[in-house]
Amino acid sequence: MMKRSLNILLGILLLSSCYRFDPDEARYTDGPVWPDYMDVTVPVGIAPLNFCYTATDGPVPVTTFSYGDLNISIKGREVVWKEKEWKKLLEAAKGGDITVKSSILPDSWTIHVSEDEIDYGINYRLIAPGYEVYSKMGIYERSLSDYKEKALIENTQFDGCVNCHAYNRGNPDNYSLHIRGSHGATLLDIDGEMEAYDTKTDSTLGFCVYPYWHPDGNHIAYSSNNTRQGFHVLPDKLIEVFDLDSDLQVYDIRANCLISAASIKKKDVWETFPAFSADGRTLFFCAATPRPIPAEIDKIRYNLCSVDFDPATGTIGSRIDTLIFAEAMGKSVSFPKPSYDGRFLVYTLSDYGNFSIWHHEADLWILDLATGESRPMDKANSKDTESYHSWSSNSRWLMFSSRRDDGLYTRLFFTHIDENGQESKPFMLPQKHPLHYYSYLNRSYNVPEFVTGPVDLDRVKAEKKINSSDRVPFGFRMSGQTDSQIH
Repeated sequence: MMKRSLNILLGILLLSSCYRFDPDEARYTDGPVWPDYMDVTVPVGIAPLNFCYTATDGPVPVTTFSYGDLNISIKGREVVWKEKEWKKLLEAAKGGDITVKSSILPDSWTIHVSEDEIDYGINYRLIAPGYEVYSKMGIYERSLSDYKEKALIENTQFDGCVNCHAYNRGNPDNYSLHIRGSHGATLLDIDGEMEAYDTKTDSTLGFCVYPYWHPDGNHIAYSSNNTRQGFHVLPDKLIEVFDLDSDLQVYDIRANCLISAASIKKKDVWETFPAFSADGRTLFFCAATPRPIPAEIDKIRYNLCSVDFDPATGTIGSRIDTLIFAEAMGKSVSFPKPSYDGRFLVYTLSDYGNFSIWHHEADLWILDLATGESRPMDKANSKDTESYHSWSSNSRWLMFSSRRDDGLYTRLFFTHIDENGQESKPFMLPQKHPLHYYSYLNRSYNVPEFVTGPVDLDRVKAEKKINSSDRVPFGFRMSGQTDSQIH
């Protein structure tokens, strides 16, 4: 016991001795403060934007935040707010600009406080940056008004991987959650009723993943993917994740039945990443022409497509429309996410494939659904990866994952989207002591989703459901068939 305690103490001392802010080596020290909260737009309810100065010598800075007659000064290389003072300042400055002046910097900057509210919180997966093994992972919830984080479910409760969590426009009362591994299942919780389903049928490729809820709450779009991963020998590309096949289907919750159609179940097309339009009448998705793997993996390119959907009858259209012909640009589309007000759709554009988190060139693009015009989101993008993203329930905030910080770990950023689809300079998810927190966080944020309130996930009940062998099977029918033809 004495030897074990000494080893632990030695490990702590070694970690402490290595913990040093080195502006010459850290990629995130391009500016004078980190995180970079200069000239950002934030919601009035956001947690305090604590930050640190990247200069490690010289006089100790004094930072003054001003709005009207309200002035608050904080001394130190790390700026840590008292929560009451921060909230007081944001409430006073709602709709205006806070002026920030530092005693060691020549120029001041602003923090614009938007009148557009942001949702209660976010859910995300925390996972090791490599996918060779499951390691410890889980789905976690974070309040955006403070720094409180809680685990909703972790894979220490079962043997496997937890992923593909989705909510109906952030409604915490309805979610779909997938479990991979020996206890594979999809947990569906509809208004407090949780059940474990076997979503693989004789008529589909495999389990249902990449869920997207229909606004009526009675349908969920899924894809079934035959996914593999490979490893590069090049230093700038480590892992490649790709599909060998994929199809789409829509789950009818009331009939407990998957619905597919010839138009979205083609053998010569790989369809993936479904998403319903705001009115529920259109199903967006990504589609690619199959290529030999691995010989032509860098030639696999997905286009943004759409098909009609009638929620009253569960009918899927026969005509496929191509909205973004990315293949002609030598590019590939992934993660189409329409805003809930029906105005815009944000997607990720990379050189090839559909697992853009491993592509340093991946950027966010925004499509105006009214005009058909599409453009890169230059204010939000960086020189490194921008990938998975989601909209707030009022369609005014976009959360996205980025590797701009160090090129390895995925962090979360937020940008404000105005009524014309213009984005603001993004800000990183606030932490109480950001340098310390992110320096020691050895896991990446993955699949971030907004929630409008706390998710009431019964961990004990979920664990029992997952570890049990009982599964509710899904039925299946083709679009146009009747319920009596479900099999």
